Amino acid sequence: MLTQSPAAASLNINRPVPGGHAPAEPFCGLAGHAGLIATEFTYRKDEEIYGEDEPAEYVYQVIRGAVRTYKLLADGRRQIGAFHLPGDVFGLESGAKHRLAAEAIIDTTVRLVKRRSLEQAASTDVQVAHKLWTMTAGDLKHAEEHMLLLGRKSAMERVANFLLEMDRRLAVAGMSMMALPMCRRDIGDYLGLTLETVSRALSQLNDEGVLGFSGARRIVLRNRQRLRNMDV
Repeated sequence: MLTQSPAAASLNINRPVPGGHAPAEPFCGLAGHAGLIATEFTYRKDEEIYGEDEPAEYVYQVIRGAVRTYKLLADGRRQIGAFHLPGDVFGLESGAKHRLAAEAIIDTTVRLVKRRSLEQAASTDVQVAHKLWTMTAGDLKHAEEHMLLLGRKSAMERVANFLLEMDRRLAVAGMSMMALPMCRRDIGDYLGLTLETVSRALSQLNDEGVLGFSGARRIVLRNRQRLRNMDV
């Protein structure tokens, strides 16, 4: 069930690059400079935020929770293109429609702003235009890296790459524990692997002392260098 928060909020895009650290300089001043107001909505676990080929009328930012964007094939197979975590912006399209669908992985709150408002602001403000271009370039970089991962890396290399990506994006500073919001099936659909292959790879890494489990989705990385060596 979609629930609107009691009050609208100013949009403040401080977006981490997918698979990396948050940029040093946020997309600051957008709300005040461009006069944009964003509305917050809450989505329940597995609830659709927007569908594939639906009009791309809004741009979204994750406030709490996590979002997956994916494409569903005709035979029912699913390819997840990206996981969006707090601070991430998604739904920014080059065309008039969404290329992928978006769902809340867990109970998630997002803020959204009209795409037309962003485009109008970008047409008159070079700083807004530059920030939008930077976000688009970040999406392209992530897509290129994901294509390489799916096309050339082994199953273990893919899992190692994923763990390092989530470690950068999720782990609290100074802590070795990370809590994954997504299940192993989601991980498999992101990496182009079966659920069983993901589970075997994680079990092998656990047996070899590279990582440890604390519950179903909490992982402690014990040997990051070993993972980096695998992620060639």
